[in-house]
Amino acid sequence: MNARRWTAGLLATVAAVALVGCTSKGQEKTCATTTDGIIECAPDQRSAPPKLAGELLAGGTYDVSQARGQVVVINFWGSWCAPCRAEADDLEAVYQATKGSGVTFLGANVQDERDKAKAFEEGRVTYPSLFDPSSRTALALDIPPNFVPATVVLDREGRIAVVIRRAVTKDELMPFVERIAAEKPASG
Repeated sequence: MNARRWTAGLLATVAAVALVGCTSKGQEKTCATTTDGIIECAPDQRSAPPKLAGELLAGGTYDVSQARGQVVVINFWGSWCAPCRAEADDLEAVYQATKGSGVTFLGANVQDERDKAKAFEEGRVTYPSLFDPSSRTALALDIPPNFVPATVVLDREGRIAVVIRRAVTKDELMPFVERIAAEKPASG
């Protein structure tokens, strides 16, 4: 019974936190949430771009603000996560299919050791990953660090357009990425 209460509380918290990503300058904005937990914000409902930067798993640093003008798909994963292994091929397929249309992918490895994370990623994906054992990146996007896998799609202005808090498939992710890539920026 305690597990059910804890799970219900967690789900309520996640739902509330998800709406925080769709607020703007104190004005409540609402985003569509499906019954399977996908949150999609229309362009006029998206809040200011989050600040995301960190150390790459392979070395060096990454700042998502340098990707303005591109759609950025961020996938949160861990080497210990079975659903993360299951979705890796689908994520790579969407990346390969969309990178020519101004879409980039970024992994965010959470709650992991560097060696295990590198071993997991090798041969699975060709896009870079942040090494974020403390889950700061997830917290910056209002994603509870224990929600792995999760995928976030940022529009060309760096604003959160879609949040998926579970494993995704190519057939599910591709339409979101293509639709957001086809959007015209608000400034142009």
